[in-house]
Amino acid sequence: MEFKKNATADLRKRSVFFLQIGLIVVLLLCYFLVEWKSYYPIEKASKEIVMDKLIEEEIPITVFVDRAVPPIPKAIKSDDILAIIDDSEEVPTNNIQQTVESPSIVDVVDIIEIKPKEEIEHYSFKVIEDVPIFPGCERYSNNEKRKTCMSEKISDYVNANFNRDIGNNLGLSGINKVYVMFNIDKNGNVVDIQSRAQHPKLQAEAIRVIRSLPHFEPGKQRGKPVSVSYSLPIVFQVKD
Repeated sequence: MEFKKNATADLRKRSVFFLQIGLIVVLLLCYFLVEWKSYYPIEKASKEIVMDKLIEEEIPITVFVDRAVPPIPKAIKSDDILAIIDDSEEVPTNNIQQTVESPSIVDVVDIIEIKPKEEIEHYSFKVIEDVPIFPGCERYSNNEKRKTCMSEKISDYVNANFNRDIGNNLGLSGINKVYVMFNIDKNGNVVDIQSRAQHPKLQAEAIRVIRSLPHFEPGKQRGKPVSVSYSLPIVFQVKD
């Protein structure tokens, strides 16, 4: 028997329909697989929980004590406090006795005024406007020349009066130095002498010589007498 094709039959007519149904089925299957949940079985408690009887606690009984209510104070009438008195009548006054003793009068002692300590202005010999004047240097009007004259006069005076035999007595040899610092106050006096040397006797000799310096004419700053600091190295050689 020979089969023949039917011209009216079309096998691809409903292929799109069946394709859509297949896609819907696949999507539903995927959805159920994603939403699928599994749970572990819950084990039942093997032992029963026995509840003991609750412990009875003794609750103290609250006793309310009636407290006496304080009486309401009696209202004070204003007539009992204030009384209107006629100006024409004399008001009786009661003699008030003094109970507080008056303090005894203390004699005032003379007040001694303590004056504040005057601050002394110190200036260096190098920066002072008008240097102290050593006797014999007043003939110079220039401040620089007065400085040179003062330095030379002090050096000459110290060299002439310093006892060099102290070095021999102390067993010193060679060149020795003594550093001296002092102030010439606003009155021209030599004060605050300090010395530094390798032996106390040299320090004492330097202080003795500087203390014997003659009186200076005080230095001035802006026309006002001030204290001037001065330093001097004393150098001497001990001969063997």
